[in-house]
Amino acid sequence: MTLFDSFLLVGLPYVAIVTAVVVGAWRWRRRRFELTARSSQFLEDRQLLWGSGPWHMGISVVLLGHLAALLFPAPWAAAMTSRTALLAVSVIGQAAGWLALVGLAVLLARRLTNARVQAVTLTADIVVVIVLLAQVAFGLAVAYQLRHGAAWATGTAVPYVWSLLRLQPDAALVAEMPAILKLHIAGGWLLVLALPFTRLMHLLALPVGYLWRAPQRVVWSTTQRRTHAVAARVRDESRREFVKGALGLTGAAGLLAVGVSEKVFGYLRGPGEDEEARSHLLEKKLLRLRQTAEERELELERRTSRAILVASYAELSEAKGRYFIAYDMAPGLAFRGADGLPIVRSAKCTHLGCTVSSELDGQGRVLCPCHVSYFDIVSGRPNEGAPAKAPLPGLAWALIDAAGAVVASAAADGVVQGSREAARLAGCNLYITKPEGWS
Repeated sequence: MTLFDSFLLVGLPYVAIVTAVVVGAWRWRRRRFELTARSSQFLEDRQLLWGSGPWHMGISVVLLGHLAALLFPAPWAAAMTSRTALLAVSVIGQAAGWLALVGLAVLLARRLTNARVQAVTLTADIVVVIVLLAQVAFGLAVAYQLRHGAAWATGTAVPYVWSLLRLQPDAALVAEMPAILKLHIAGGWLLVLALPFTRLMHLLALPVGYLWRAPQRVVWSTTQRRTHAVAARVRDESRREFVKGALGLTGAAGLLAVGVSEKVFGYLRGPGEDEEARSHLLEKKLLRLRQTAEERELELERRTSRAILVASYAELSEAKGRYFIAYDMAPGLAFRGADGLPIVRSAKCTHLGCTVSSELDGQGRVLCPCHVSYFDIVSGRPNEGAPAKAPLPGLAWALIDAAGAVVASAAADGVVQGSREAARLAGCNLYITKPEGWS
C-alpha cells in the first residue's frame, strides 16, 4: 500500500471525522440559527422543483442502501445471496443514482444561470454541488464497472469503514481495489470534512420540534393581512393537532394490534393450523438433516477413495468449466485445455474464499464476483492489482479408460504423464486423485 493510499484511506477519514465533530459541535452551540439550507424558492421555483425533488428522492434511496449495508452487514450479505434480491437492489440503486445525478445537474445549472439565485450563491455552495455531482458520478461508475457492489461491499468497504470507527484502520481491505472505488470513498470523506463549513450542516437540524411547538403569533399592519394571518394560524394549528392526533391513533392502533394479533391469528387458524405448522417445521428439519447427511457422504467418499469422478472427457469444454467438489470439500473447476488435456483447479478464490465463475472471458480468465479478481485458468495467477494475490491451486487428476487403465495423469503442479493422443483420451473419464499426504 502506497503512502498516498494511506493518506487517502486512513489520514483523510480521521481528519474529516474529527473536524466534522469538533467544528460541527461548536457551530451547533454558538451559531445554531445558521443551520439552514437558505432556501431560494422565493427567488425561483420552476427549476427548483425539477432539481430538488429528483435529487432528494434519489440520494435518499442511495443513502438508505449504504446505511443498511453498513449497520446490518450480516443480514444484508445473507439477503444478497439471492440473485433476485441482488438484481433488484442493483437496478433500484442505479436508477436512484441517475435520478440524483439529473436533479443535482439541474440545481447546478440553476445556480449558474439564474441571476437572482446567483446573487445569493456563495463560492462554497458551488464547490459543494460540484463535489456532490462528482461523488454521485463516481458511485454510478463503480456500479457499472464493479457490478453487484451490494454483494461484495460487505466483504471490503463495510469492514473498512468499521475498522476506522473502531480505531483499528485496515485500509488493505480496499487499497487493492480499482482507483474509481477509492475516489468514491475519498469523495465521501471530503463531504464529511465539508459538512460543518457549508449549508450541508442543515442535515443535522431537522425541525422535528415543529410538531409540538406552540403556534406563533404574527401581527400584521393592515386589517386584511391580520385577517389572513388569523386564518393561517387557525389552519396551522388545526393541521398540527391533526398530525398529533393521527400519530397518537397510529401508535395506539399499533400497540393494540401487537397485543391481540397472536390471539386473533390463533383463533383464525384453528386447531388444524398448528398441526400443519408443526408438520412444516418437521419437513424443514428433515431437509436440513438430509443435506447434512449428503455432505457427510461426500466427505466420507473423499476420505476413502483414491479417485473421484468429475466428468467424462467429452463433457469438458474449453469455454465453460465444470464444477465439482474437491477432496477438501471446496469447489473445483475442470476445463479442456487448448492442447486437449484437462485443466483442473480449485474454484475457491484465494482472497476471501468466494467461488469463482465457470465461464472464461476473452482473455482466458475466470472472475471472482465478490471482490473483482480475474484468474488466468492456465497459470492460475490473478490479474495485476486484484485483491487476490495467490494463484488458484492446481489439482491432481487422471484420465482413466473403460478398462480402468490410467491413460494420462497430472500432479497438482501441472506436470503431465502418459498419452496425449486424442483418440485415446476421447473414451476416458476425468477423475481427481487424492493429494499426497491428505487424509
